[in-house]
Amino acid sequence: MKSAAKAQQAEDSAETGAQQIRDAIREAIVERRLSPGTKLSESDVGNLFNVSRTLARAALQALSYEGLVSVEKNRGAFVAYPSPEEARQIFSARRLVEPGILREAAARITPDDISHLRQLLLEEGRLMSERGQTARRAEIKASGDFHLMLAAISGNSIMQRFMEELVARSSLVIALYGQSTASSCGHSEHGDIISAIEANELDRACQLMLHHITHIEADLDLRERKSLGLKEAFEL
Repeated sequence: MKSAAKAQQAEDSAETGAQQIRDAIREAIVERRLSPGTKLSESDVGNLFNVSRTLARAALQALSYEGLVSVEKNRGAFVAYPSPEEARQIFSARRLVEPGILREAAARITPDDISHLRQLLLEEGRLMSERGQTARRAEIKASGDFHLMLAAISGNSIMQRFMEELVARSSLVIALYGQSTASSCGHSEHGDIISAIEANELDRACQLMLHHITHIEADLDLRERKSLGLKEAFEL
């Protein structure tokens, strides 16, 4: 019995370790500290987090199921490089899912929740006025956190996990195809959505959310690019 308990404890510990690595890498992708196409070798990940290659592999495999990491045979793992079509599908999924999350959140939201959302907006606004990469990364994270907080308020843990994936994959897409230096997620639009929820104008809140997601997608350049040969690439 003792050996079975120890084996279970070791298995639980390994699962927790892989989860922590997965969460840390996902956060780095969301904050765009890890760019699309970055190589993620098992040995480097293992050394960085001081774990075995087996645990590193499990974490990378889990991220590949979420679409955040691409595992290629004989080449290893890389931060995913979503195609223009994948990008369109991600934002299409958000338009389908987020109004439903918003309605569920509105049914459960408390004055404390509203206060926390507004506090998040204040922090996002403060970060927008600062300069430098660190402030920019923090702003991007705060922007995504608005959508994740609404999912958490909804009380639907399945949708919360799904939104974590969608927000992370959206960050990858914005890193690749975003055109402006403005916030990837309109700050004032977040405030309008909260005000509509607070006023119990749910249809308006859903319309604002759809407009907001479309606004983010409109800033992307998703035109297909023709690949050039070596000679053409260097012709002036």
